[in-house]
Amino acid sequence: MPGNRILCVAEKPAIAKAVAQHLSGGSMQTMNIHGQQYVKNYVFSFNFGGAWGNCEVTMTSVIGHLTGLEFGKEYKGWTSCPPSLLFEVPVFENVDSDKLSIADNIKKQAQYCKALFIWTDCDREGEHIGTEVKKQARLGNARIEVKRARFSNTERAHVLRAAREPIELDEKQANAVAARIELDLRVGAAFTRLQTLQLQTLGSPLDQGPISYGSCQFPTLGFVVDRYLRVQNFKPEPFWAIAVVHKRDDINVNFNWRRVRLFDRAAVTVMLERCLDAKDAKVTKVTKKPTSKWRPLPLTTVDLQMMGSKYLRMTSHQVMQIAETLYTRGFISYPRTETDQFDKAIDLKKLIEKQVPDRTWGQYAQGLLDGNFRTPRAGKNNDQAHPPIHPICAVAPSALKDEEKRVFDFVVRRFLACCSDDAKGQTSEVEIQYGDEYFHAKGLIVLERNYLDIYVYDKWESSTQLPHFEVGEVFEPTEAKITEGKTTPPTYLTEPELIALMDANGIGTDATMAEHINKIKERQYVAARPRTGASNNEAGGRGRGRGRAAGGNTGVQELIPTRLGVALVEGYDNVVAGLADCPSLSKPHLRKEMEQLMRDICNGTRTRTEVVEQSLDMYRGVFIQTQRRIDMLKEACRKYVFQQSTVTMTTTNTNGARRR
Repeated sequence: MPGNRILCVAEKPAIAKAVAQHLSGGSMQTMNIHGQQYVKNYVFSFNFGGAWGNCEVTMTSVIGHLTGLEFGKEYKGWTSCPPSLLFEVPVFENVDSDKLSIADNIKKQAQYCKALFIWTDCDREGEHIGTEVKKQARLGNARIEVKRARFSNTERAHVLRAAREPIELDEKQANAVAARIELDLRVGAAFTRLQTLQLQTLGSPLDQGPISYGSCQFPTLGFVVDRYLRVQNFKPEPFWAIAVVHKRDDINVNFNWRRVRLFDRAAVTVMLERCLDAKDAKVTKVTKKPTSKWRPLPLTTVDLQMMGSKYLRMTSHQVMQIAETLYTRGFISYPRTETDQFDKAIDLKKLIEKQVPDRTWGQYAQGLLDGNFRTPRAGKNNDQAHPPIHPICAVAPSALKDEEKRVFDFVVRRFLACCSDDAKGQTSEVEIQYGDEYFHAKGLIVLERNYLDIYVYDKWESSTQLPHFEVGEVFEPTEAKITEGKTTPPTYLTEPELIALMDANGIGTDATMAEHINKIKERQYVAARPRTGASNNEAGGRGRGRGRAAGGNTGVQELIPTRLGVALVEGYDNVVAGLADCPSLSKPHLRKEMEQLMRDICNGTRTRTEVVEQSLDMYRGVFIQTQRRIDMLKEACRKYVFQQSTVTMTTTNTNGARRR
């Protein structure tokens, strides 16, 4: 019979070790698990308080998901059944073959324990992994009581509190993930097999491997292709404007036209002539007023990915991988959060105090403690699970690799900036009437930099100070002339812009957006290249060929679809063209609706079964139309892919499953 023993299971080996060290005070036995290099059992004593009291503890971990969902053996072959059957044939959950020893360890340890404490990450995915652990534990001990520790970082006091204040597993969130896994498997496998088997009939190069589909990846690809086509189809238009300059006190004041620009040269010529005929301009308005540049909001996952790919010379996928490492090492809080407001219970000054020893920003942190601290701005988002991303402790630069240091520096600087005052300045504006036209000039003086001194990613600089003007005064401008130019095309999509589009359209979650972008790169539907010096003439790569590697030292990367990427988007758009209530797979509508249904499961307004059935019905409708009009997809591939003879292919799982 189980004694006074508790089994604790974390999501990652590093978290298990960190938690065990805190709970044991460093006094613990470490035991290896047969067949596992990284997963260990840590045995120690801990006083949980309350009804639990003093207990013997075995702390161990899994490595992400324990199980996977798959079709039966009779449906695994590419030609084993019509792809449409994959929407309805049975699926089975099995422990992954490389994790059988981990599952066996949980079952074995559970036999001797009265309770299981889940220490997986406190998000949807973590809840689902927790239910996987619970199933294995109950195979070893059907009567074991199950609790979960709620934590967002591995700082000692936080871990101790989580151990002594356990909560219940959130089965609704776990069911939402289970629904998503089943839908991604069925929809991904059905479309992957359909498009691969059909497009392979076109011959080389499309017969060299699977052409994968993912319900998040295709809308992501759609955004890239849409911007690419806008660039390619752009036709520049000439425009004209009036520029007025007046020199006063040795300062050339450039007045901007209220109309900005017109596309009719004759009309602009007439307007300029009226200005010149009037000879004098009259000052109609002079304003000087204080202004501020707001400090940033507390850091969310989406913002971390956007800012990281914009300023840190790495991809969003790399940023998230590094942030996970910093979290598991106890340096930052949990990096997957939608919350942009700090709870009043968090002692922010204590977190700032931990940064005082740092040589780079320690003096700035001390200044905040000495009176410059300001309560951070509160955003509109709160996932009720995790605080904004923030540093847990100071870290010696020698403890971090170069890329880790860049991400950690950003997290610290963002946090300190949140706790600072806004930058303060003064704007001045002069408006004049010249003939029948109005013009204005603006100036800015930055008076107090405040948060800008630490948050080097924001720029706000003083402009040339305007000389003195009086309302009602009249002067003859030094120069007035027509300027001309041409409209310029939009730029290719960058990763920060793509993340913003995904966030606005509900494609993926804050935790998975970087993964989806990485997928369309891996599948060679999209190539990344440095923005500067890049040509705007043709799709990236040769067919599915790779562009230059992302994350170099050349600044922001822009995303260019390969020829196959363009062909797939155009093909699926053509498949549903003119069909009511049948959205294209390259558009966000279907996946956005699926994500909303996942939230309904979490809110308790729909069941997992209802959501799976409703979502499959939506995708089944598009699938039927794709089968009927498959020639349109083939024609798009003939149009783009076969412009070149060489296409590099990639491989993927025939099940089409999407794992975390």
